[in-house]
Amino acid sequence: METLKMATAQFEHRSGDKEYNLSVIDRLSRQAASEGAQVIAFHECSVTGYSFARHLSKEQLLAVAEPVPDGPCVQRLAALAKKNKIAVLAGLFEKDADEKIYKTYVCVDPNGFVAKFRKLHPFINPHITPGDSYCVFELCGWKCGILICYDNNVIENVRATSLLGADILFMPHVTMCTPSTRPGAGFVDPELWVNRDVDPTSLRLEFDGLKGRAWLMKWLPARAYDNAVYAVFANAIGMDDDQLKNGCSMILDPFGDVIAECRRLGDDLAIATLVPEKLRQAGGYRYKKARRPDLYRDIIGQAHTPEQKVVWLHRWRTR
Repeated sequence: METLKMATAQFEHRSGDKEYNLSVIDRLSRQAASEGAQVIAFHECSVTGYSFARHLSKEQLLAVAEPVPDGPCVQRLAALAKKNKIAVLAGLFEKDADEKIYKTYVCVDPNGFVAKFRKLHPFINPHITPGDSYCVFELCGWKCGILICYDNNVIENVRATSLLGADILFMPHVTMCTPSTRPGAGFVDPELWVNRDVDPTSLRLEFDGLKGRAWLMKWLPARAYDNAVYAVFANAIGMDDDQLKNGCSMILDPFGDVIAECRRLGDDLAIATLVPEKLRQAGGYRYKKARRPDLYRDIIGQAHTPEQKVVWLHRWRTR
């Protein structure tokens, strides 16, 4: 493997407006390529928008979803990857021939479609079918994996993807600034976003505090460190339907250190150089070699009924 220049991006998508969202993906991809990046990653459902889907019937969601890889949006992504000479990862709603709907993240490069992954733990709409497999693929000579948003909170998913050979883990999200049982969590007032140019400090305090980045830093570095992977986190910023998101798209190295991060209060990208030497220098490489699966194989693999409770799907209400 050789060094790889990786970009992560954030932008304020428009719900259901594929044309606009693709235009931003095109613009930021072109900018990243001009700055030397070979790959750029965008957030979960960056093509379609995200939280608005919680209001949709199955028929409405089917109208938003597309086949992958033959649908028009993936073909558009492939075309702009070829035009801009950069690999692009982005998310959308997928439908198959049986009208099953998935939350999907795709990778395309200048040669066309490379890979797709279906979210294992979707919850935004009851008509979305969970994915049933992991995804590891080669990109620019590196082994890569994908886990979407909540998938990364289940630590077994990250370890499994790492054990399947991934050195880079793409982690597209639409997250933070939502209620939770943990202290300090909650919505951020959308008025702060409206007034961000005249009062950026108040918004940054919310975005960087326990509602936002401070929560992320409780666990995201551990995923990279424990598994000796580069973690490419991409998140939306701005209004997602009626909920405000804080961006903070970032790249972490196998030591768990943030090596690039988007800090603008708006559309942005950040670029880092990934070096293969860190993959073996990091502690997680040794820890994986030291595993004793004979001790916990049956514990981890015992029968279990998945349970998921999400508390933030209600709308923002002003106090």
